[in-house]
Amino acid sequence: MSSPLLLGVLAGLAVAMPVGPVGVLLLRTGLVEGVRVAVAAACGIATVDLAYAVVAVAVGAPVSRVLGEHASLVRGIGAAVLVVVGAVGLVASVRAARRAPETGPSAGSSPLVAYARFVGLTAINPMTALTFTTVAVGLALGVSGAASAVAFVVGAGAASLAWQVLLAVGSGVFGGRLPLRARLAVSVVGAGAVVLAGVALLV
Repeated sequence: MSSPLLLGVLAGLAVAMPVGPVGVLLLRTGLVEGVRVAVAAACGIATVDLAYAVVAVAVGAPVSRVLGEHASLVRGIGAAVLVVVGAVGLVASVRAARRAPETGPSAGSSPLVAYARFVGLTAINPMTALTFTTVAVGLALGVSGAASAVAFVVGAGAASLAWQVLLAVGSGVFGGRLPLRARLAVSVVGAGAVVLAGVALLV
């Protein structure tokens, strides 16, 4: 039988590694707002993944069934939120690009605001919910006992956090080397990609 810790790591990576709309937003945050804000955002994503792991070992099968029965509603709500978030970011990015300040970009979100925003975005992200109802819950079914459950949750949370922080630090370091206009261009493209991803989920 596989180690519960290893099963948790696999579940965490399965939920975290596919770079969907939230992943694009995390990369955009690192490129535009820097490492500190991006790492806070990464922690927000990992927090939700950790919560999903707790649910997976506690009541995974019933929750998976309920989410499966309401998959269209979950997808619709998540898509609508992604479109709104992407549109707001796109408008702000276009306005910033038009101003093109010579002294550097305007101050972005605080780490705490970024953390809270990404907790909300990840919680309603339909891709995360879909992966949770399949891979994560399936792996968690092989876990029994309190100690094994804790090991599974720790593995899932640590794996998700490590991956998200890697993306955050990588994009933040790379973004810090880009000239201002390039960062603004990345911001516009990233926000536009999130809008398109939301629209794709709606059609």
